[in-house]
Parts: sequence; structure tokens; C-alpha cells
Amino acid sequence: MLTKKGKYGLKALVHLSGLPAGQLAFVNDIAVANNIPKKFLDAILGELRNAGFVQSRKGKEGGYRLARPASEIKIGHVVRVLDGPLAPIPCASRTQYQRCEDCDEATCQVRHMMLEVRQAIAEVLDNRSLAAMRDADNDDFPVELTSQI
Repeated sequence: MLTKKGKYGLKALVHLSGLPAGQLAFVNDIAVANNIPKKFLDAILGELRNAGFVQSRKGKEGGYRLARPASEIKIGHVVRVLDGPLAPIPCASRTQYQRCEDCDEATCQVRHMMLEVRQAIAEVLDNRSLAAMRDADNDDFPVELTSQI
């Protein structure tokens, strides 16, 4: 599941991708516009900067901007940086695989199902850019699910 950190990071990147090329945004402006706690956003933007997604400038004229075009930033990469592997369980992860101690991987039905889940998630997130996410029309997404409970 996407954490708040991942969600807020994506919202901040979408915000930055909507700015004219080269323009900087203040952390406070991003936080207010996207209803993100500023201190939390500071930490998230630091991680995104360290990963090469954003650039920052300090001072009165400082702020944040994308480090490269939004069309070159894949959502799956951002999620992995902020939240870790896409797989729901470690033995289904491609990036941070860990063998399970309590099952036979060759015959474990749970692992096989989670490999399929991980693949479906990766198929969507690794093939969508930040630009595609920003520019998507609401009609591009599935209808919202309602609680069946």
C-alpha cells in the first residue's frame, strides 16, 4: 500500500511538474496547495533531491523544481525511492528480495499470488511518467470503488 510519504511525494512532484520550466516553488506553497504538513514535506523533498528527482536552491529566491523533465520520471521509481519495494511481501520483490523462512517458494501459493500482484502494480507504475499522471483526465482512471462491506 502506498504510504502517506509516497502519496505526498507524488503530489509534490505533480505540483512541481505544473510549473513553467526552471521556475522554483517554495516548500510552504507546495505544502499549502496540497494539504501536506510542511515538516514532513521538507523531509520528503530531501529524499527526492538525494534521489535526483528534484533540485533545490537555498535563500530568499530559493525553492524546489524538477531535476529533469516530468516525462522522464517514472512513478514506479519514485514510489520505490520513498516507500521501498512494490511487492506486498519480501519474497515477491525484485528489488529487495528476501527468502521466506516458513515456506517452500516453489510451491507457496501465497508467494505465487503476490508475484502476480507485484507484476500488475509494476506494469502500471513503471509505464507511467509524472507527465502522464499530471496530464491525465479523470476519464483515464477506473471508476472509484465503493465499500462492499
